Amino acid sequence: MTTFVLIPGAGGVAWYWHRVVPLLKQAGHDAIAVDLPGDDDQAGLSVYTDCVVEAIGARQVNLIAQSLGGFTAPLVCARVRVDMLVLVNAMIPIPDETAGEWWDNTGSAAARKAAAQRGGYDANFDLETYFFHDVPPEIVEQGKEHQRPQADSLFAEPCRFASWPKIPIQVIAGRDDRFFPIDFQRRIAWERLNATVDELPGGHLLALSNPRDLANLLLKYLPATSR
Repeated sequence: MTTFVLIPGAGGVAWYWHRVVPLLKQAGHDAIAVDLPGDDDQAGLSVYTDCVVEAIGARQVNLIAQSLGGFTAPLVCARVRVDMLVLVNAMIPIPDETAGEWWDNTGSAAARKAAAQRGGYDANFDLETYFFHDVPPEIVEQGKEHQRPQADSLFAEPCRFASWPKIPIQVIAGRDDRFFPIDFQRRIAWERLNATVDELPGGHLLALSNPRDLANLLLKYLPATSR
């Protein structure tokens, strides 16, 4: 049996993983989605890291990080043993970069707008166009009670880590992601991790729109003896 620990993106809502966790458990593994205080202006990356480390405890785990969770992931890996790290439509930082700097450093806004022009949808950001376009309407409706804003203060805090861990790191991207377009994600994964991207059908919120394919790919990454 393997333990998966799942870090959500902006807002820090563990509910984001609620369609993936049962699938991992049905396959015979443990899965823990961590809730983070995303709306707390006083809670920075160190607090987020503490939350994840506490959830891990003494376990050996596979760590999964969505979107903004990519900034917490290397800090967790520096503190506890992680067997494998999987980044899903993730912001991939370099040492000491802030999440606020990441947008300009990577050229994400230009990539997003160029993809919108090619795809024929509005380049101005809104949740429906960029996050919910492929999420089932009933899931969007359920999610309303779980949504919370992401505190801006987090974006000013440097991600203080020396280097990415010398463990298997997998990068998953939704080929229909409008927020972080697939060609952008391929470039950033290669530039910052020297990694290639495994693509799945779906947008930025893969765990909500395509949970089964995402869970199956996470399971595929496991050694044959652990599946």
